[in-house]
Amino acid sequence: MGKISFVFPGQGAQFVGMGKDFYDNFDAAKNFFDEADDALGYSIKKMCFEGSEEDLKLTANTQPAILIVSVIAAELLKAEGITAEVAGGHSLGEYSALVAAGSLKFRDAVILVHKRGQFMQEAVPVGEGSMAAIIGLDDKIIVDICNEVSEIDAVQAVNFNCPGQIVIAGTVKGVDTAVEKLKSAGAKKAVVLPVSAPFHSTLMKPAAEKLSAELDKTEIKNAAFPIAANFNGNLETSAAEIKNNLVAQADHPVKWIDCVKAMQNFGADIFVECGPGKTLCGFNRRIDKQIKSFNVENLDSLKICVDNLKN
Repeated sequence: MGKISFVFPGQGAQFVGMGKDFYDNFDAAKNFFDEADDALGYSIKKMCFEGSEEDLKLTANTQPAILIVSVIAAELLKAEGITAEVAGGHSLGEYSALVAAGSLKFRDAVILVHKRGQFMQEAVPVGEGSMAAIIGLDDKIIVDICNEVSEIDAVQAVNFNCPGQIVIAGTVKGVDTAVEKLKSAGAKKAVVLPVSAPFHSTLMKPAAEKLSAELDKTEIKNAAFPIAANFNGNLETSAAEIKNNLVAQADHPVKWIDCVKAMQNFGADIFVECGPGKTLCGFNRRIDKQIKSFNVENLDSLKICVDNLKN
């Protein structure tokens, strides 16, 4: 067996009810949720378990909610003797990966991503920004069309997720205009995403600046194992580099394909997606069919993963 990588999802993976299975069955999960409620000063647990969907979808809530469930999934695997030798996370998921690697304390990460969500929303108010997934079109065509449209309305390619899927972000008008042009250029599909801000675009620069100030006040340690950085696709363990990457990540594209390839080059051939959904497992299939992927988001998926990796 090769090396195991833990990968952690970003926004869009949330759903009402996530984490309840873990909370009801493991004291460790209860402790994480209770600590997060205490850190935030409101019940993120109640929001995860009972909704509403609208509240959970607000980025300042979504980010800590997904991080909590993701960290719990990784901890439950660890308790079963399944550990990562390398890790990565998509956007917000990079913070979950850093908690798993001991670079960030859980409580600090919960507060950080809550603020990160607030900063991102403040940078572009609800209703003014948009994101869309573009399916089945060459990367260069997408980048070129976005560059052309952005001369009038801000839009750019921001998530290089897997071959044939790029996410664009910008103003509502910029994204809508680009979507029409991309469809005309041959895109198989363009799906507007249920998010409340144009993440990873240059419009997030004010958020990156505020985030930098928060990170200056936060203890960041060297990671216990390498973490793939969204900003450049490199594996990092240095605390200083990790901090720089988290700041840059806020207003630069997510190079997820490069992250996966870096983890593969390190020797990882088993990827376990820790947290809600199976989005990253889907990306893996498109990046390299040889990758063996599992996801852990509830009791059933935890059991399947453990049974496969321990036998």
